[in-house]
Amino acid sequence: MMQTRRVVVTGMGIACPLGVGVQHVWRRLIGGDSGIGPITVFDPADLPVKVAGQVPAGQRATGGLDLNEWIPVKDQKKMDRFIHLAVVAATEAMEDSGWLPQTEADRCASGVMIGSGIGGLQAIYEASVMVHEGRVRRLSPFFIPSALINLASGHVSIKYGLKGPNHSAVTACATGVHAIGDAARLIMLGDADVMVAGGAEAAVCALGVGGFAASRALSTAFNDTPTRASRPWDRDRDGFVMGEGAGVVVLEAYEHARRRGAQIYAEIGGYGLSGDAHHITAPADGHEGAVRAMRAAFRNGGISPADIQYVNAHGTSTPLGDDLELEAVEQVFGGAARGLAMSSTKSATGHLLGAAGAVEAVFSILALRDGIAPPTLNLDHPSRASVIDRVAHEAQRRPIRAALSNSFGFGGTNASIIFRAAP
Repeated sequence: MMQTRRVVVTGMGIACPLGVGVQHVWRRLIGGDSGIGPITVFDPADLPVKVAGQVPAGQRATGGLDLNEWIPVKDQKKMDRFIHLAVVAATEAMEDSGWLPQTEADRCASGVMIGSGIGGLQAIYEASVMVHEGRVRRLSPFFIPSALINLASGHVSIKYGLKGPNHSAVTACATGVHAIGDAARLIMLGDADVMVAGGAEAAVCALGVGGFAASRALSTAFNDTPTRASRPWDRDRDGFVMGEGAGVVVLEAYEHARRRGAQIYAEIGGYGLSGDAHHITAPADGHEGAVRAMRAAFRNGGISPADIQYVNAHGTSTPLGDDLELEAVEQVFGGAARGLAMSSTKSATGHLLGAAGAVEAVFSILALRDGIAPPTLNLDHPSRASVIDRVAHEAQRRPIRAALSNSFGFGGTNASIIFRAAP
């Protein structure tokens, strides 16, 4: 069996409710800004939910999204919005990494793994309406490829000529972490030298918001004060806030990155995954699936909880899940939990579903780079006491040498990933 290789992060890209561009988004996040506001992309009058996290429009130079700056107009109609967002984040990540393979060997050693929890929901909705109205023969020939989840990877692969593994993860809200962790393993095992990996989601539409509202998963108590709606661990939380966006990282074999003099942000320090085998939406008692995923990540990386200084929690702002995750982290960390910094950045972005884990991976890497734990907004009255510092309201400067990020999804799918300081 071949020896596994070290994997590092050499590029990052983000499009999320706080804006477009890693540095712009990070400044807003650690500044305590919120990207949550009234729903504007459709009329939510018939729904109990009126708020969401939407990627703001505007010019790239000011942290907004103008698709014409990123994707040729003729190609935009071939893609659902989740693919638009994936291409935007992947483009920034590739530009940041400086990796543009020129030889056939380099192209064949470079791959893509970008996933989504739901995929082209708006495209499916619009096509279904056309069929219902008797216009089935008017369907676009691009409908199917615009909705397919793996076409996010496909478009990025085509854009950059990446002929290595072309793959996709689809594990609900754990998708982003699974995509990054699985892509790292492809590099470790020699299937690629470089992987463009992450997650994208664009479910802020009538069908997406209506569906989650029907399951009573979304916040409805803060429609008049949207920035207060996402409040992980707070006693007044009443559900998560839907968000959209994409997060993408460029992963490389360490020796490959070193040979070309690439900037290295962090190293993959461990990856673990598990299944609850319990319920389609609710975690098991004690969140034992999360416990096993975190322990698997530590085992995989050969490190201990005492080596971690920051945790980016799944922390969605749901009444059940938040405290169960807190309990699980306390159980895994034991005595090392005292003074540990753990925050939920979903308090600022909302829950980006299949993109969440990838965006939060970028936040974890930036926390490492800058020695800053981003804040948990709206944590006014914790529903449960803990020795863990949940970084309420304001970012904290503190030494961070390793960070853990958690993501959990419907169907009982769990993923944890560890990032270590750059070698």
